[in-house]
Amino acid sequence: MKAVGFMLDEFEEFRRYRERMNQRVLSTGNLGIKRFFALDSRAYEKGALSVKTKELLGLVASTVLRCNDCIAYHVIRCVQEGVTEEEFFEALNVALIVGGSITIPHLRRAVDLFDQCMEKRRKGEPVKL
Repeated sequence: MKAVGFMLDEFEEFRRYRERMNQRVLSTGNLGIKRFFALDSRAYEKGALSVKTKELLGLVASTVLRCNDCIAYHVIRCVQEGVTEEEFFEALNVALIVGGSITIPHLRRAVDLFDQCMEKRRKGEPVKL
C-alpha cells in the first residue's frame, strides 16, 4: 500500500517534469509568460526580507491556496535556506489559521516532505530542485 504523502522519488519526478515543461513553456517566446516567470523568480530574491522569510511566506500562501506542487517547491526551498523545524511549524500554523481545517491534508504533505528532506540533509545528501 502506497503512502499518501509526497515521497521524494515522486518529487524527483515532479522536478524533472517541472523543468521540462518550464523549458517548453518558455521556448514559445511569449513575452508575457517570460515576464511573469521572471517576476516570480525575482520576488523571492533577498530584499528587505530574507530569502528564507520569503520562502516561508510562499509556503504559507501555497498551503492556504492548497497547491501541492507549490507546497513541495517551497518546502524544498525552505530546507535549502536552512529553515528550522520550529520556523517551519510556526509558518504552517499561520497557514492553518488563515486557511482553516481544509488545509490539514496539505499540511500533512508538507510535513511529510519536510521530514524526508531533513533526513536527506542529516545523511549529507543534497536536497535539490
